[in-house]
Amino acid sequence: MFDLTDAVAVREVLDVLAAKLDGKAAAASVYQRKRAVLFNLLSYAVERELIPDNPLNRVKRKAAKVVDQVDPRVVANPHQVAELLTAVSYVGSRNKDRGAHLAAFFATGYYSAARPAEGLGLREDDCTLPAEGWGSLALGESRPAAGKRWTDSGEVHDRRGLKHRGAKEVRIVPIPPVLVAMLRDHLDRYGSGPDGRLFRSQSGGVVSSSTYYRVWDDARQYALTPAQVASPLAGRPYDLRHAAVSLWLNGGVPATEVAERAGHSVDVLLKVYAKCIDGQRETVNKKIEELFEAAA
Repeated sequence: MFDLTDAVAVREVLDVLAAKLDGKAAAASVYQRKRAVLFNLLSYAVERELIPDNPLNRVKRKAAKVVDQVDPRVVANPHQVAELLTAVSYVGSRNKDRGAHLAAFFATGYYSAARPAEGLGLREDDCTLPAEGWGSLALGESRPAAGKRWTDSGEVHDRRGLKHRGAKEVRIVPIPPVLVAMLRDHLDRYGSGPDGRLFRSQSGGVVSSSTYYRVWDDARQYALTPAQVASPLAGRPYDLRHAAVSLWLNGGVPATEVAERAGHSVDVLLKVYAKCIDGQRETVNKKIEELFEAAA
């Protein structure tokens, strides 16, 4: 039986949390998340007076550093993204709509910087799509894949509010005419589901991550060179969001506005995308030089 007062036993538990089922080391963020859950569980046991103290406070284990910053190698430029989005529509030899019906889904991830789970929860009523000019999306639901065992509804995809926001909070994101046109075309061709969702599987359910990942992998094969395919460049659909945010920041859009559209706080935004903000060094150097000259 596990003895919570035995520091050696507690350390063994932490070692287990730091490993995957195959015995290889888990990502630092995975370990920290699991440790936090265990810590809260043991703290509750202390509160219920089941144990005298939280044993994790007595055991120090050096953890790998968590890398929160986006790898700039995954960020595609606008031309590469355009090629990828075009390639998506060509995916599917037997089922021509296999990729085409997800083209607007991927475009939503790029042009609105929506997370994939937010795109899956998008409904027709959430979209303002005028015949001309800019539109907007009211992002208010996220549909991450959690597994039937872990959702209250018994569905594979959980129903959650937006990340880092209140349960009922909505993020209004302006979208450019190119995305407005793609969403209008999508609705004309495929309509919306009974619950209003734009993107759904053939059975009417939520599109699984494995499905849209396969489409994305095929699109990369069509749109990128062999060297680029082998690289991290736009390796995941989520990287479309990174490409959008990096483009906005490097284009001079104020960080406050980018943070609002992307659903980040400004400090987290600048920390996560610190390595992706390029093209400003010469401007900054010139400004500093002018300051030195003015003070001379």
